[in-house]
Order: sequence, then structure tokens, then C-alpha cells
Amino acid sequence: MTRWLPAVLRDEPQFRRLFVGMSLSAFGDRITFVALPFAVLAIGGGAGEVGIVAAAASVPFVVFTLAGGVIADRVRRHRLMLLTDLVRLVTQSIAAYLLISGTAEVWHLAVLFAVFGTADAFFSPAVTGLLPLTVAPQHLQAAGGLRSLVMSTGMVLGPAVAGVLIAVAGAGYALAVDAATFAASAAALATLHPREPEPGDPEADAAAANFLRELREGFAEVRSRSWVWSGLIGIGVYHVVVLPSIFVLGPVLAEQELDGASSWAIVTAAFGVGAIVGDLLVIRLRLARPLLVGTCGLAVASCQALIIGSGLPVEGIAALEAVTGAAVSIYFTLWELSLQQHIPERSLSRVSSYDYMVSSGLMPVGLALAGPASAAFGLHATLHAMTIIAVPVALALLAVPAVRTLRAPPDVAPGTA
Repeated sequence: MTRWLPAVLRDEPQFRRLFVGMSLSAFGDRITFVALPFAVLAIGGGAGEVGIVAAAASVPFVVFTLAGGVIADRVRRHRLMLLTDLVRLVTQSIAAYLLISGTAEVWHLAVLFAVFGTADAFFSPAVTGLLPLTVAPQHLQAAGGLRSLVMSTGMVLGPAVAGVLIAVAGAGYALAVDAATFAASAAALATLHPREPEPGDPEADAAAANFLRELREGFAEVRSRSWVWSGLIGIGVYHVVVLPSIFVLGPVLAEQELDGASSWAIVTAAFGVGAIVGDLLVIRLRLARPLLVGTCGLAVASCQALIIGSGLPVEGIAALEAVTGAAVSIYFTLWELSLQQHIPERSLSRVSSYDYMVSSGLMPVGLALAGPASAAFGLHATLHAMTIIAVPVALALLAVPAVRTLRAPPDVAPGTA
């Protein structure tokens, strides 16, 4: 019955439980991503109110993610994740009830999603640190690939399901489905028994008497590795420069030069399919230098603005975006794999929290600047400039010796990459 499963699911029962919970939760999150704006509009809000509620969820994530990394390295990570799942189960259930009963107001949703974003800030660093504790080292890359596959598949299926739920029953029922996925995830985490992290230096543990000291220890792990801090620079540039071409300028171009939302839906779906292909490649390949391969993927992914502004028909843009979708999945999965393989387990959540802070904290800057830049310099000129900035930065990472030479641990059977 289980011979068709990937080895990591077949041989790692703890990861299998975690995978089930992650899959359902990620699917629910993609539903909420689509349903939330329509929930705000359904209760009389406008574009400004949609932005307020979205910011209410994202700002606490940025504010608390470093604290989330510290706490996740202090406690049993799966228990922290269980607590955050229960918190998000409650917030989504209340939001769904208010919407279904017709009593929801914008401030209700803003408060509830602020709590949701705070809980998410503690969950995300914890799951990065937990994953290596549920699998053997030789299965870590496949486990990361499966986690990314879940996210990519949810990006394709979640919006489709959300659209049906909103059209048939309303946004409140879509949020109720998300609440149910958190209940399932919490149930899976409640049965999880990961191995204990490797013990740290007792003297260092005793010295870590306060939050700020532990935070500095996490930053020291980042600063002491050139491949980590340079990688964070690359991730920052990608989120500030490249992603606004997807979230802001791409839809504008589709509206002005293509067939509007239907064209952009084709491009987005193609990207999602490419991301799934990239995840499947990561699951199957065994790489000697995964960070090197991933960084090449970042260089390809950084071409997205140029592709969108290329003047090609929608079919050509979609085909090239599928390639970049694969490259994005390959890069971010192999980047996280490198962190999990080379950062001490006792510090892993703190280091990953800097990753989340850079990506989530800087992206709003790019989103805010993309529109004014396009108005000042022109849509196509801005898209071309994004590529001129982003691709050289990604290629510059390949000049960092540690990026080129970082190898998978010897207990992981590598290929020849």
C-alpha cells in the first residue's frame, strides 16, 4: 500500500504526521488569502479597508518574528506550533461566525487577523527548526521539497476552491474551512514525537539569560557565515525588487496590454505549475552543493520582471513564468535545506527568523514603491530596471566562495551537482 510513497513519507512516521498537518493548513491559508479581501468588501469595506486588514495581519508578523525565533529555540517547537494552531483556529472560527451571522465589522477582522499574524510569527520559525528533528539527514532535502510542494499545490488549488466557496456560500464559509484545517493540523501536532535537539554548550546555555542575548547569539550565527548573510541580501533584493513586478505591475500590464484578469490568471497558474515541477525535482535529486544550485535558480527567478514586460503574448509570458516558478521553488527549498544542514539545531529557529524578517519586512517597501516608480519612469522601463538590479545581485552571490563550495553533509549521499 505504501510502496508508491516517497521514501521520506514511507520511512519517517513523525514527518508523515507533520506533513499531513502542514498540507491541510497550507491549503486553508491559500483559501483565506483569496477570501479575506472579499470578506471585507462583503461587509461594506473598500480598498482602504482591505489594505488595513491585510496590514493588520502582516505588520505583527514582521514585529514578532525575531521573538518567535528566540522562543522556538527555547521550547519544544512542536508544542509552540500546536499552541499557535489553536490560536489561529479560534481567530478564524470567530471571523467565520461573525461573517456568516452578518455581524462582522472591519475592526473585528482587523483585530482577529492581527492576532493571527502574531501567532504566525511564532509558527514559521518553529516549523523550520522542527523539520530536521522529524527526519533522518538523508531525507531532509526530500522533506523540504515536499513542504514546498504543499505550498505550490495550495497556490494552484486554494484559490480555485476559495472562488467556489465564495460564490456558492460566501467568504465566511471559506474562513470556516481554514479554521477546520488548523484543527486538523493541531491534531497532527498533538501526536508528534520529534527527537530532542542536539544539546548546546552548557556554559553558553547558562549565559543566555535574557531575550536580547539570545537574539544576539542568533545574529552571530548569521554574521559568522558569509553564505548566510549574503543570501539574506539576495533574498531582500528579490522581495523588494522582483516580487513587486508580480504583485503590482504584472496585473497592471495585464489590464493595459493583455486581456486583463483572465490573462493574469493564466500567467499565475503557469507559475504555480512550474513551482510544482521544481518541487518534484528537489525531491528526486541528490545534490552535492545544493546552495550553489539554488543560487543559480535565484538568478533565473530574478528575470521575472523582464519576462512580464517582454511584450510577448500571454502564452509566451506564461511559459517563461513556469520556468521561473520552478527556479523559485528550487532556490527557496535548497536555501532552507542549507540552513537546516549547517546551522546548529539549537539556533536554527533564530536564524530562520532573520530570514522571515528580511523577506516579509522588506517586501512592503517594494510594493509601495513599484506604483510611483512606474508612474514616473513608465511601466516597461520600471520592469526592465527591476531586472537590471536583481539579476546582477543574484549572480554576485555566486562570487561568494562559501556559496559555491558549501557541500551537503557527508552522511547525505550526494550526486554530482
